[in-house]
Amino acid sequence: MNDSAGRNQGTSPVSVCLRHRTTYLFERPAVLGPHSIRLRPSPHCPVPILGYELRVDPQDAEVRWHHDPHDNWVARAFFPSPAGKLDIDVRMEARLAPVNPFDFYVDDWALRYPFAYPHALSRELAAYLWRDEPTPRVRAFVEEVRAAVGGSNTAEALTTANRMTHARIGYLTREEEGVLAPEETLARGCGSCRDSAWLLVQVLRHLGIAARFSSGYLVQLQRPPEIARDTLALHAWCEAYLPGAGWMGLDATSGLATAEGHIPLASVAHHETAAPVSGSFSGAGASLEFDMTVQRLP
Repeated sequence: MNDSAGRNQGTSPVSVCLRHRTTYLFERPAVLGPHSIRLRPSPHCPVPILGYELRVDPQDAEVRWHHDPHDNWVARAFFPSPAGKLDIDVRMEARLAPVNPFDFYVDDWALRYPFAYPHALSRELAAYLWRDEPTPRVRAFVEEVRAAVGGSNTAEALTTANRMTHARIGYLTREEEGVLAPEETLARGCGSCRDSAWLLVQVLRHLGIAARFSSGYLVQLQRPPEIARDTLALHAWCEAYLPGAGWMGLDATSGLATAEGHIPLASVAHHETAAPVSGSFSGAGASLEFDMTVQRLP
């Protein structure tokens, strides 16, 4: 995942075409197990999606869409015969318009931190309140954040926790799969976007705030004449539940709230179920190729 998070420049809406292609090349025809593909914007995506297309090769693959328990779109692909490659090609058009990430109301009883969710709401949010047992560094960091945010406006408390995580964890390009445990992320003092996001999720849960892990696209548009620097990347961030406002996105990589450039593909209780592509194959070695582009439309 690319972890450089920023703001799209300019004030006018911009229509873009996003292209994301992932190709697995096998040394010889491989037997492919079912694959889950999470590369379609989630129903709660705030960015208007003008068009979407997913193509899977081999062409005899059977692809069926369904919603996971968190209401994200998941394509399940089934392969009837061995294949020399697996090609997953996503093309979509989106309209990026500047947004104010703080344009919301919070219920009066939750305006200041700390607050407690009512029993019925807490029950609905149970999956997003579950937390690991605190390890020494996590416990110390949670208490540091708690001391900094206690008694403050709840939205400000969340942005402070986000900034503190950003300040504590330096960005690291990490090619290994998976997400580091929060204790290890704190011990290293650096991590990928997914490591920082999962750390913030756990910190907020220890503070009694429901939080979830989001994986998606980050679109960064630059001002002319630097159009060639427009970028598209896979990214990860945290979302916290504010009563009366809903889910608020917090990008610990940048220390900022999420905005129009963040397009969620999977928002889940645990990072393990947010992988863009998951599945298995047998009978051959494989290499991976991928390409991601963003193009402005007239």
